[in-house]
Amino acid sequence: MVQLSSNFLLVSFFMFLAATIFFTVSITGKKFENRQGQLKNKAGLLGYISSVVAVVAAITYFILRWIAAGHAPVSNMFEYTTFLGIAMALAFVIIYPIYKNNYIGLITMPIVMLIIVYASMFPTEVQPLIPALQSIWLEIHVITVALGQGILAIGFVGGLLYLLRVIDFKKVTKKVIGVEFILFTIFCVVGYILFSISFGAMNYEATFDYINERGNEANMVYNKPPLVGPNEGVLTSDTGFNPLVSTPAIIVSNDLNTVIWSILGGLLLYGLLLLLFRKPIGGAIQPLLKNVNPRSVDELSYRAIAIGFPVFTLGGLIFAMIWAQIAWTRFWGWDPKEVWALITFLFYAAYLHLRLSKGWHGERSAWLCVIGFALIMFNLIFVNLVIAGLHSYAL
Repeated sequence: MVQLSSNFLLVSFFMFLAATIFFTVSITGKKFENRQGQLKNKAGLLGYISSVVAVVAAITYFILRWIAAGHAPVSNMFEYTTFLGIAMALAFVIIYPIYKNNYIGLITMPIVMLIIVYASMFPTEVQPLIPALQSIWLEIHVITVALGQGILAIGFVGGLLYLLRVIDFKKVTKKVIGVEFILFTIFCVVGYILFSISFGAMNYEATFDYINERGNEANMVYNKPPLVGPNEGVLTSDTGFNPLVSTPAIIVSNDLNTVIWSILGGLLLYGLLLLLFRKPIGGAIQPLLKNVNPRSVDELSYRAIAIGFPVFTLGGLIFAMIWAQIAWTRFWGWDPKEVWALITFLFYAAYLHLRLSKGWHGERSAWLCVIGFALIMFNLIFVNLVIAGLHSYAL
């Protein structure tokens, strides 16, 4: 059953790839207007159909893995991150018929694929739930959070598309640097994937004995060369080397090491593309977006956030506090994950206030859409992996 579910996830990935190709064809311009004009006209529809098929296959994966595991497959980084990508694709499939914007599909589909590939870098085995997670609130809380974040991600896509369309990349400004930084973070994810595949192919592994955040002796395995090491860590394997820096116990050092390698990979990829295009990456992308209607994508991103915000609030705060009371006998405990969920809630609440009461439309609204999703990803990746807390075991 698990293998069958994995096969459906693989099918969905290739259907997302097909959707990306079709959406690309739909906007590539005059080169497809002659003999292939009919294909160009229908490419957007084919891209949407491929997206729908991909989502159906992905949901089938989710259901089959749920049956095989006996619980909702959202209990570790692989499962949750994969479901986040599925939720983003589902939100796109629902929103696309309203706007029929192929540019949104062109950006959304590669991001969904990137999220799924990123998820596959974590252990994919079905794992039994620890006692704290054996509750119906696992399904209620975590699935609702992921659905809300998936919808909010469409707001990010709209905001990024708006910025790429309207910003002047011919001279270096704060706005250009901001957009380039967003693109750089995407390259960091690609760099993480490439390094993980490369070191995995070499079967690289370095093991350390160390003192964890509870003051107990433990061991930690590195799958990439240790640039930073665990607290009071001692190398015990034949491979590897002593790290440059040791981290305090509160920092999960092998995950911090992965983040550093990801940044190095992002710098390498971004630098190569700068040499290739000899201009900001956003400036190289902008000519493809000349037919984007800024007002349309601005409205799309706002509506996505207006829908996603209450869903995220319900799952990330209300349901989370109910479960915290049941599991830990308190509604709130200032755990790092809880704090960043609150920060995310307050940020999107401020976005809606500024949009509705202060008239923040267009570029200012787009920046907020992008920053909001950056908070979500920071919470998912950095807070989840690097900072030790009550939620570290879960997602």
